[in-house]
Amino acid sequence: MSKSKNYISWSGGKDAALALYIAQKEGIDVSLLFTSVQTSVNRVSMHGVRMELIEKQAEIIGLPLHTVGLSPDTSMESYKQLMERETLKLKDMGYSGCVFGDIFLEDLKNMREEQLKSVGMKAYFPIFNRNNTKDLLLEWIDLGFRAKIVCCSLHKLDKSFLGRDIDVDFLNDLPENVDPCGENGEFHTLIYDGPIFKKPLEITTGEIIERTYEASTPGAHDTKFGFIDVF
Repeated sequence: MSKSKNYISWSGGKDAALALYIAQKEGIDVSLLFTSVQTSVNRVSMHGVRMELIEKQAEIIGLPLHTVGLSPDTSMESYKQLMERETLKLKDMGYSGCVFGDIFLEDLKNMREEQLKSVGMKAYFPIFNRNNTKDLLLEWIDLGFRAKIVCCSLHKLDKSFLGRDIDVDFLNDLPENVDPCGENGEFHTLIYDGPIFKKPLEITTGEIIERTYEASTPGAHDTKFGFIDVF
């Protein structure tokens, strides 16, 4: 059990929300949400969620929000350098560790641990290998969390999944090649209610847009994504 001052890598989605809930239950002091934002559109990186919704989440959860801005042309090396600078800022503010919502990607876990270790900080993974992802999602549902699909790979899911609530029907409708928690990047979510919320976040869904991106690595397949606007 940790009594240190920690922050959480916050995307506004279901895995980060469950990680925060479990961390708090385990006695890990989490007192800050940390979010990266695409400054050109003022939306959360990857998820495409409006920052005003993340700000409302933070208010309802009752934790301050720390953001770092990214430009569309930020390279991986520049991103790593930026994250290191921000991590050092947080360390100077008295934070000694970060909570992550990763579930089973060992390489990603190792990378995060090494990055934080290099600046003398610790990484926590409350839901890593906690259960298989189907049972983990069922646990999430049983705890009373609620979220909508806000982004999905159109190579893996039809755009009709956008805007759907995460529930048992959603789980049953997923194709067999899609991880139930979307851990391989098949989809991303926005949480709007749950045990960490003082009240539900009121949201409305809007138009669906499709975007195609240049593959970041040779042979990459997930380059076409669908987003649904939420406000």
